[in-house]
Amino acid sequence: MDKMILKRLMNDHKHIAILLNVLAKKNTKLAEGEAVNFALIRDVVEYMQVYAEHSHHPLEDITYDYFVKKFSTPCDTQLHEEHSRLAEYSGALMYSLNLILSDVVISREKLVSDLQAYVDIQQKHMQYEESELFPLFAKQLDQDDWQTIKSQCDKQLVEDPLFSDSDETIFEDLKLHISQVDKK
Repeated sequence: MDKMILKRLMNDHKHIAILLNVLAKKNTKLAEGEAVNFALIRDVVEYMQVYAEHSHHPLEDITYDYFVKKFSTPCDTQLHEEHSRLAEYSGALMYSLNLILSDVVISREKLVSDLQAYVDIQQKHMQYEESELFPLFAKQLDQDDWQTIKSQCDKQLVEDPLFSDSDETIFEDLKLHISQVDKK
């Protein structure tokens, strides 16, 4: 049980990095005027909304809030503010992608800029967590702490709809795309 939550968070980051790489590659093609699969881009953003924002980020928030309370650490609002900002970015990006998929014309430059900003903010956010927060959690929280955190997280612990062995058909095209990219 020891540090299972932390291992899960770090594993989620590996998966999110794969998806950010997909977005970055699609954005490069888009910026160069090439055709891209907007439905695939939307699937990545939707995954981020469905899983990262509703399971992964709450686990981080619960762990951080527990840590702050246990060690009477001054509460830095950066984590919560970044999670809110990421949700705003993904919501705005999803809105634009849905317009495009509904044949509404959106400026290519705006979409390229928005996608780049989204990838950048996600990467900086994960860097902050991996360099600042995760090492603190690993060093200072013990097995009893992780057990308490897990019990507080139980409602948020959902199976990853993309990177798990479940038979769910959600994100099927995205799963196929990632498996093909891995083979290249």
